[in-house]
Amino acid sequence: MLTRDQIFAANDTPTRDVDVPEWGGSVRVRTMSARDRDALEFAALAARDAGTTVDNVRARYAAACIIDEKGEQVFTEEDVANLGNKSAAALDRVYQAVAELNAISPSDIEELAKN
Repeated sequence: MLTRDQIFAANDTPTRDVDVPEWGGSVRVRTMSARDRDALEFAALAARDAGTTVDNVRARYAAACIIDEKGEQVFTEEDVANLGNKSAAALDRVYQAVAELNAISPSDIEELAKN
């Protein structure tokens, strides 16, 4: 059985580089921590429960997971609307990598997007 120290020492947040020809290069996406994913999902659920439309779900996940070479997030919450205006094909390619890395299922997105 794993020890506490072994669990904390495990590198369980891989990244993946995604080629996005529509944007002229590639981006790196990260695995979210459990805390980051909970915050993103709880914010979306709270907005939905308050009667606010939850939109740009794929752009929100992409913004939360696209990082630079140093591992720092490239986008902020303020960038989500603009990111959502980018090519659907390009954003979907990035989102698919995010979904795979973070074990996000189609039913997870449907639940967040329900109004």
